[in-house]
Amino acid sequence: MPTTTSGPRTEEFRITGEELIAKIKELVNEGNIRRIVIKNEEGSTLIEVPVTLGVLGALLLPVWAAIGALAAVATNCTIVVERRDT
Repeated sequence: MPTTTSGPRTEEFRITGEELIAKIKELVNEGNIRRIVIKNEEGSTLIEVPVTLGVLGALLLPVWAAIGALAAVATNCTIVVERRDT
């Protein structure tokens, strides 16, 4: 559900832990992402990742490891995506 404000555009996706990594990869491949926030069922932020064009490959390995660990323990979570205005 997109939110329209004067700042960056945000979207939220409610998913299960099993779907977490696949959805993150899909979003990063789409491009125009500024930030990804993963929240638990209670709405508390578990991890917040700034995504920039220069951060690719080996630099993302620790982030993928952290997301993988979250996926292993999270049952349901919300991904909040902040997109760049195009």
